[in-house]
Amino acid sequence: MAALKADLLFTGARLATMAGRAGLGVVEDAVVAVADGRIAWAGARGEAPPVDAAERFDCAGRWITPGLVDCHTHLVFAGNRADEFARRLAGESYADIARSGGGIAATVRATRAADEDALIAASLMRLDALLAEGVTTVEIKSGYGLDEATELRQLRVARQLAARRAVSVAATYLGAHAVPPGGDRAAYLDLVCERMIPRIAAEGLADAVDVFQEGIAFSAEECARVFAAAGTAGLRVKSHADQLSDGGGAALAAAHRALSADHLEYTNAEGAAAMVRAGTVAVLLPGATLMLKEERHPPVDAFRAAGTRMAVATDLNPGSSPIASLRVCGTLACVLFRMTVEEVLRGITIEAAHALGRADRIGSVEAGKDADLAVWSVETLSQLVAQIGPSPLFARFHQGVRA
Repeated sequence: MAALKADLLFTGARLATMAGRAGLGVVEDAVVAVADGRIAWAGARGEAPPVDAAERFDCAGRWITPGLVDCHTHLVFAGNRADEFARRLAGESYADIARSGGGIAATVRATRAADEDALIAASLMRLDALLAEGVTTVEIKSGYGLDEATELRQLRVARQLAARRAVSVAATYLGAHAVPPGGDRAAYLDLVCERMIPRIAAEGLADAVDVFQEGIAFSAEECARVFAAAGTAGLRVKSHADQLSDGGGAALAAAHRALSADHLEYTNAEGAAAMVRAGTVAVLLPGATLMLKEERHPPVDAFRAAGTRMAVATDLNPGSSPIASLRVCGTLACVLFRMTVEEVLRGITIEAAHALGRADRIGSVEAGKDADLAVWSVETLSQLVAQIGPSPLFARFHQGVRA
């Protein structure tokens, strides 16, 4: 048998492939071969073909997992909203703060005032925190400009971050995040649907379009219009749905075959079932649940019963989830939502990849996929979410290159 040519061969590893519909895909005493930035072979050492590798990496018994995927962030923004933390502690609700000019509107003011260089500098600090925990793909939404110039600037910055760091970026246009302060609702939706979405698609600035369907944001009818415009432009859709009330957001997202519906605290059983039929992933965001002190949690049992895919993400943003740690959010998903360790580990790898429409390239350690890998100095995989503190990441590889 001719030897398999590889640029890099991992040996002495314990491997969690995340392949298949369930389970961690654990392989003891595994090897992983990488060629041209992709996985050429992965599995048990005893079953491996001969490999002629230019370089070898001895894991010395450490664990390899797919690189982590943070599938919901608002990472590009300026300013901070630490004052709102104190206001919420004093009893004000998220909706109350938003109606008084805080919340999204406060970040819009700061982000509009920041130039591209300032946005890049601030965003890189947050991105680096995620990368230090093994993240190799991150989704980044706009939505803090709510005008043409700033929304485009946010999306361009998101694209630039991928050029400045060894990370894959999925950019999402969230123009329908809120009505601009002092703006005309109808005119703004016209801008989003008739000008912004076609332009963003033509310039390749976003991979998907998102909406915030909620009483303090946009109605089902308005979101459906945005979804239709995205479809015409050839862009997939996502949705902030059912976070503060049951507005049928999950079902609407499913009707438009959304990649994901996110938050979902008030989603009902019918919405969960609709998501399964559409292949829409439930993205759970426990950081927001913690920071907003929400007593209502996503219906994890209903998702399990229906067979809904569940991902976990940081929702990294300046107000409701200022948490730049996917591992901590995994811990919170276990503690607050009673997800299992297995569900969470899949939720920050392969299920998160499905939420971005990229499961054919990332999220599991399988031949043909990008060699996005994390090597961990842990005895058991449970430690990745059972322990809060210094990152146990030993090495991170993006498309086969140590980063």
